[in-house]
Amino acid sequence: MKRSFFGRWMVIVLVIVGLISILRMGISWFGNEDESKVTHKNTIVHIDLVGVIYNGKKFIKNLKKYEDDNNVKAVVINVNSPGGAVGPSQEVYSEIKRFRETSKKPVVCVSTGIMASGAYYSAVACDRIIVAPGALVGSIGVIMEFANLEKLYDWAKISRYTITSGKFKDSGAEYRSMRDDERALFQNMIDEVYAQFKNTVMDSRKLKEEVMLKYADGRVFTGAKAVELGFADAVGTFADGVAAAAEMAGLGKNYELYEVPKKKRSIFDLGDSSEDDPINSLVDSKLNGGEMAVKKLLKVAVKAELLNQPLYLMPGFWSE
Repeated sequence: MKRSFFGRWMVIVLVIVGLISILRMGISWFGNEDESKVTHKNTIVHIDLVGVIYNGKKFIKNLKKYEDDNNVKAVVINVNSPGGAVGPSQEVYSEIKRFRETSKKPVVCVSTGIMASGAYYSAVACDRIIVAPGALVGSIGVIMEFANLEKLYDWAKISRYTITSGKFKDSGAEYRSMRDDERALFQNMIDEVYAQFKNTVMDSRKLKEEVMLKYADGRVFTGAKAVELGFADAVGTFADGVAAAAEMAGLGKNYELYEVPKKKRSIFDLGDSSEDDPINSLVDSKLNGGEMAVKKLLKVAVKAELLNQPLYLMPGFWSE
């Protein structure tokens, strides 16, 4: 009887300890996506665009949230990203542009770290681009990576094959070498997406075609050089970006800077990866082993998840 009573108490104690551990990890029972609301009548909203861009749904959701808020007068986007997948980068660009045109609120992009490739594509939708003099900016180009594991499979005595409906259906497969006609097909795709990138930058930044032809070759600029060539507007810090947004919105010094709160995961989110989004979640995650685990996950994702598709991504940035 005593042993049974003691066992029940041990179970209760373990449950309490487990709940305390979960709460200390920052996970609430019900979650709280909107911890506080914009209250100041002259508010500048700060949104982060951080990490490899696999999809932009959380960023876009945050942007749309303040489109019709009359208290929000401007938006400052802090960018620290080497780029990412083509489609999501284009979507972020389109949503920033749509936000500006619909809301008539100024949007300023600032980077004191890296604003490259797909992140730069997204940023050219802003009214102004402000960068630190030593920031990494540009990398206007498209990259598509493949892995040929044919010899590894031979070593492991594994034979892989496919049955397809057409000769290009398994193009880029890792178990064989690429044919010349496949390479030509992928090159045409890269050229098409590259032309989209160049035209978007040229139109958004009002740059001459000869400038694009000379510098849109995948190279990375310092922030100071980007300003000199017209790929960014001014050298400065995040504070300078906020001040520029306030000036453009006619606020003077009468404003409040509001940082969009990060969603707290609820107990119901455990095991749910449907909202994984490096722009505003994966890079800042404190779960699953902390910062080192996140970096390793990014490395794996960049080398595996993004193979065989065209990317607006600065190569090599995430590898050690």
